[in-house]
Amino acid sequence: MSVNTQEMKIVHCVLRRESRLLMELVAAVAPGDTARAGVVADHFRDYRLGLHNHHEGEDELLWPPLLARVDLEADVVLRMEAQHERIAATLTRLDAAVPAWEATAGADERDILVAALADHRAVLLTHLDDEEATLLPLAAEHITEREWASLGGHLVNNTPKLTLLTLLGAVLEDANPAERAIVLGGLPAPVRFIWHAVGRPRYARHIRRVRG
Repeated sequence: MSVNTQEMKIVHCVLRRESRLLMELVAAVAPGDTARAGVVADHFRDYRLGLHNHHEGEDELLWPPLLARVDLEADVVLRMEAQHERIAATLTRLDAAVPAWEATAGADERDILVAALADHRAVLLTHLDDEEATLLPLAAEHITEREWASLGGHLVNNTPKLTLLTLLGAVLEDANPAERAIVLGGLPAPVRFIWHAVGRPRYARHIRRVRG
């Protein structure tokens, strides 16, 4: 068994970028501008759903087979599980801070949210770096192609289709040609057509609206 885990690193690049941009976008909203706060809050919800489904797929479909096949490296998988729990705790904090800020776009609520986003990003980056260095090599050795593909299937099956187009656009935004080929090559031909005909222009409009 030897699977190509490069797609996971491409997704991680998106999480690194968007977790940083969310802090910047929230900080830039003028106090009282609830319309703008609503736009950024909606973008956070897309980010949050994508991250949740990504991690849920790993929890349900990746950790169990790995734990059944590794021995001395089991501590790596258990560490990933613990890191997921810490990330989930930061998301719970954000689930309270985002609507509180969105309702009034108050300066105090904004500052609380920016601090919560910073804490979330710090925990997230620690996990992503560790996962790439220690977990992905184990997955490449011990996970089958079918099991690896099920991670993408879980995301697709648990994400509304329009949100899925947004997430695909986020993944492709900074991808180089080789990375784009990996991502798009894993999609059925009809999905690639929908992306080019509908998803790409829709994502461009979305990003203009979100980033101003």
